[in-house]
Amino acid sequence: MTSTDNTRWGLILVIWAAGLGAAAQYGKISVIFDRMAELYPLAGDAISFTVSLVGLLGILLGVVAGMFVAAFGYRRTLVWALWIGAAMSVLQALHLPFSAFLVTRVVEGLSHLGLVVAGPTLIAQVSSDRSRGLAMTLWSTFFGVAFTLLAWFGLPLVSKFGVLSLFAAHAAIMAVLAVLLGVALRNVPVPARQPIPNIAALPALHWRIYRSPWLVAPAAGWLFYTACFVAILTVIPPFFEPNLRGFVVGMMPLASIAVSMTLGVYLMRFISAVRLVQLGFVLCILMALWLLAYPGLPVACIALAGAMGLVQGGSFALVPQLNETAADRAQSSGAMAQAGNLGNTVGTPIMVTALTVAGYSGLLGVVVLLFLAGLLAHIILAIRRRN
Repeated sequence: MTSTDNTRWGLILVIWAAGLGAAAQYGKISVIFDRMAELYPLAGDAISFTVSLVGLLGILLGVVAGMFVAAFGYRRTLVWALWIGAAMSVLQALHLPFSAFLVTRVVEGLSHLGLVVAGPTLIAQVSSDRSRGLAMTLWSTFFGVAFTLLAWFGLPLVSKFGVLSLFAAHAAIMAVLAVLLGVALRNVPVPARQPIPNIAALPALHWRIYRSPWLVAPAAGWLFYTACFVAILTVIPPFFEPNLRGFVVGMMPLASIAVSMTLGVYLMRFISAVRLVQLGFVLCILMALWLLAYPGLPVACIALAGAMGLVQGGSFALVPQLNETAADRAQSSGAMAQAGNLGNTVGTPIMVTALTVAGYSGLLGVVVLLFLAGLLAHIILAIRRRN
């Protein structure tokens, strides 16, 4: 390796912006979920499908997405996923009938998968070995940053112009990013396209990924991380003092991002991403026990979110560290997307059930067990890789 760092940071930032657009495919509904009934007053409990349909496709198709992205082409997938996402947001801004709106969310789920699989693969491709950890850590912040931006700018937009204006703004941003990346990626060397996988062989391909301690490692820890993060943001806030609730909830994603981008990046100069994730889970367990001992303590909850930032950044850095080829990285990213959607889907119901059955102590006990499971998963997979 030479001393020259040929990382293309400008391009990485634009791809990261596409990741923000992908996160907003979830966030644009989440931040205004209490107002969706204004658009569809007769939907009743089915209004929850406006969020869950996107995650359901991620659970079913996450790994498959990695395989088909490798066949369709990373550059082409990223640009077309942006155009499809823009088109769906345009349709949503037209105030479609509820059933048609749900169809757009299904298609948007496919767009989301394309972005979260192709994006990190291309970032790893255009960054040097020296800068790849930082670049992947930057990518790992896309969900937290997107939700913060939606809270800061999306909610005021909705307050002034209505819910549909947020969909229109998202469409415009996705279209601009599609044009920018369509031009910027034109002369970027990308990995050769892989053969289209045989549909009949997909179960065997899934088996190959999930039995590989290299391909599955990022997804293994990510499952337990995602099962906790959104659920904690949803379930724990009622235990804060009412006058501090908004501040703490806003600080948690920012603390996670700040720790990931500073301490996490610094530590990866000296330890591997695997060790960083393991350290993150250990600190998460300690912070959760602190929160258990002092229920609703704001500083403990913010510290817990900060510890989770180490798991967040390290998990994305694991993909290129453990997998050398672009095809393997795409499959590993696909598994990570699948695990993340599963964690996001089951985490909150598990936490709510624990809280209902066993109270606050039961809730924090489940949190500790999930973090411990993530730590043990990485320890076991590291032993398998050594053997």
